Amino acid sequence: MSEEKITQVPLELDLSGLNCPLPILKTKKMLSALESGQLIHVTSTDSGSFNDFKYFCEHTGNEMISREERESKYYFLIKKK
Repeated sequence: MSEEKITQVPLELDLSGLNCPLPILKTKKMLSALESGQLIHVTSTDSGSFNDFKYFCEHTGNEMISREERESKYYFLIKKK
C-alpha cells in the first residue's frame, strides 16, 4: 500500500448489502470508466471483500492505497492504474 499523500477527492461507491461477486464486479465496472490515477473509495459489508479486493488489485494492476475494517464494514481506497 502506498504512503503517498492523497490530494484529490475519491469517488464514493457504497456496496453495502451486496455479496460476492457483486462488490468486485461493480467496482471493476466503475474503474473502467475512470482515467488512470483517479481514486475510488469503496464501502462493503461482505466479509470476503477484505481479501477479495486485495487479490483484485494485485491481479489488475490497480493500487490499493488503503483497506480497513470498522464496525462490520470494509473500506478500500483504490487508485486506477
